[in-house]
Amino acid sequence: MKLRPLALVTALSLGRLLADDATDFPPKPPVKALTAAEEQKTFQLPPGYRMELILSEPDITEPVCLAFDGNGRLYVAEMSSYMRDIDGTDELVSTSRVSVHWSSKGDGKYDMHRVFADKLKLPRLLLPLADGVLIGETDTNDIYLYQDTNGDGVSDEKNPVYQGGPRGGNLEHQPSGMTWALDNWIYTAVNNYRLRWKDGQLIKQDIPGNGGQWGATQDDEGKFWVVNAGGEKGPLNFQNHILYGQSLARGQFEPGFEVVWPAMGLRDYQGGPGKSRDDDTLNHFTATCGGEIFRGDQLPAELRGNLFFGEPVGRLVRRTSIEVKDGITILHNPHPQSEFLRSTDACFRPVDMKTAPDGTLFICDMYRGIIQEGNWTKEGSYLRKVILQHSMDKIINRGRVWRLVHDTTKPVPAPKLLNATPAQLVEALAHPNGWHRDTAQKLLVLKQDKNVAPALIAMLQKNSSDLARIHALWTLEGLGALTSDLVRAALKDASPVLRRAAIRASESLADETLVADITTLTKDSDPTVVIQALLTAKQMKWKDHAKLINLTALSTPSKGVKEMAGQMLNSQISFPREFSNAQKDQMRRGQAIYQELCFTCHGLDGKGTAIDGLAPGMTLAPALAASKTVVQGDQVLRVLLHGLSGPVNGKTYQAQMIPMANNPDEWLADIASYVRKSFGNNGRFITKEDVAKLRKELAMRTTPWTIEELKRTGPQLPLENRSAWKLTASHNAKDLARAIDGNPETRWDTHTSQTPGMWVQIELPQATNIAGLTLDTATSRGDWPRGWKIEISQDGQTWDKPILEGQSEKVSTTDFLFPKPAKAKFIRITDTGSTKGTFWSIHELDVLEPAPKVAGK
Repeated sequence: MKLRPLALVTALSLGRLLADDATDFPPKPPVKALTAAEEQKTFQLPPGYRMELILSEPDITEPVCLAFDGNGRLYVAEMSSYMRDIDGTDELVSTSRVSVHWSSKGDGKYDMHRVFADKLKLPRLLLPLADGVLIGETDTNDIYLYQDTNGDGVSDEKNPVYQGGPRGGNLEHQPSGMTWALDNWIYTAVNNYRLRWKDGQLIKQDIPGNGGQWGATQDDEGKFWVVNAGGEKGPLNFQNHILYGQSLARGQFEPGFEVVWPAMGLRDYQGGPGKSRDDDTLNHFTATCGGEIFRGDQLPAELRGNLFFGEPVGRLVRRTSIEVKDGITILHNPHPQSEFLRSTDACFRPVDMKTAPDGTLFICDMYRGIIQEGNWTKEGSYLRKVILQHSMDKIINRGRVWRLVHDTTKPVPAPKLLNATPAQLVEALAHPNGWHRDTAQKLLVLKQDKNVAPALIAMLQKNSSDLARIHALWTLEGLGALTSDLVRAALKDASPVLRRAAIRASESLADETLVADITTLTKDSDPTVVIQALLTAKQMKWKDHAKLINLTALSTPSKGVKEMAGQMLNSQISFPREFSNAQKDQMRRGQAIYQELCFTCHGLDGKGTAIDGLAPGMTLAPALAASKTVVQGDQVLRVLLHGLSGPVNGKTYQAQMIPMANNPDEWLADIASYVRKSFGNNGRFITKEDVAKLRKELAMRTTPWTIEELKRTGPQLPLENRSAWKLTASHNAKDLARAIDGNPETRWDTHTSQTPGMWVQIELPQATNIAGLTLDTATSRGDWPRGWKIEISQDGQTWDKPILEGQSEKVSTTDFLFPKPAKAKFIRITDTGSTKGTFWSIHELDVLEPAPKVAGK
């Protein structure tokens, strides 16, 4: 059997993993910070390409994202307080800034520098408008408009335009990549909502979470693209626009796509030595970020429409070519066993990139020693040892912005779109550089000058460029000047680009007379048009839309249409009827969190994400489905608050569960409840009060949990002598062994409807100190005991007063925890409730003994 590339490098790394775990980390020569001129010599690019320096320290330090205003001025968000030392000391102080830079001569040389806004907390959102810049900071959803009213390059007014309130969580898991998209909505990575500018404020609309992390972009047709580091696959949810939900397809990556090919080896990654080749180079995505669809006109045509993103741990930039085949988007690395851009400088950290007004690609280089946030560099971590070994923590307060150019690149004058007339902005919608088209549309929509509608209609109907025509279409939508007649004509256009855009734009009109026209396109010759028609039918909740999707899937010859249709029919979360409205709301919030952060490692189905190269049966992170850690006791909350390290049930996973304690109590309760009630699990709901109580109890804890520690928390330590138990029951005693056979697929049941007085009795080998019981009905979801009492005895004849009695919540796993431990040889569980047509079933039964607490340490 031929090994795929990642399987090969992983196999080669296994021996190293075992060896390095036992090896000390003796000091090595410190990593050296290079000057910009020295760093420039380390770049490796295809022939004809080169990197030109735009900005460097001291004019910028710790740059993390870029944005241009309509006149080509470059705004740079600088996280001045990010990881000043290996512990991230004082990281959340408000000492960061946004700077602005421009060319005094308009020749592309950025010689003018100003601090536009300062005293910020790790700024992460940047979006220039017509008369100011939207800025968002870390630990808040609030967004402010900063304005420079006197033209000196320094903001002197700050006004709130969106008040979303505080948010918590690791700063790598907060929104970024603010993008004014083709559909006139503003999208960000991470957030499960989009925003729209209206009357000087931003209004919110909930949408599915996109799963992205740092950075975001759009392609020529307005599809929103993100990349994710945690899932180690890079781009995700790119089959359809995220508005319609998360999507993926079989074969959407070429084999080995996630394998990376750095130019230098230095194992400063949290996954440990298993992620390296023998030459210490990174073998797999681990920190992908800053994606950009290149849409400029001053680099070779082969790069247009390609997705570029950084892998700062690998010191490289991946170029990704995009193929659409039978309606399915497939990603390729066009540089086999190599990368488009890579460096031998250990401090090259490409974290963001943008198509520039001059038609080239700008690359933001954070240039520093430590790139990972402090949650990954804690005491005892592999990463911390490597950082200290190479003295990487000393390299801070630097940063560069580079321009990618080619021998064919020509200088172009700086744009003046902020000074352009509406008519000139309409003309710019046909510019070959996508930055100009996007910016002109944004400015036209902000101006709300409907006098340009006739010119836009003419462009929509007559321009030779499909891209100009769809910008005209969406600008009309943004001005409130789009009509059903214009959409209907575009639906019949010869270009599939126009047909797709018209279907999407029709959603803003909500005109039922267009339903028949769009339904006709479910038989279109272009699979991407068919898919868009079905997405819109579902999004707009047409009558019988599910039937339409199903019939189209049955009749189409397109495998892509069949696959996407199948996902559309199976993407809705549903709830048992017994859930209250508040519980349903909690599940929806929890699902949104899961789809933002968790699914990349744990999988959409909760069974763990499989990636190429892992051993058979291994996944990136442990399965949440059928996990006792998830459903029993408070273990899942402990993991959420403080993280988890080490093997899980004898398996060592690549992904590391970091603490989520920075998030509010309700947030933690929502995600805990969601995973306890999803993927076949049926644990009890968690409240924010539960979280607050445990947070207070564990206030002194600073280290992640291990599985062995979790097993010793509280009284939840199962007896290990089940094979020596003697079980008896009032009903169907012959099957009782199935309740303690360790197989959750088998069960004991009463063979008849529950009635008061049914019982199960356990005789232990000897009198034992007991803390409680766990009764699991697993997949027999309705078979929990409606009411119950638990009695104990020393001889099976004389029974004490019930130690516990009550009624069960509608959950599959019930923990019967005694008020205090009690010694017993016999335990009897009696059903005191009744229900017609439902058995009492037990898939697994455990007796719990007291265990020492390990609470705050």
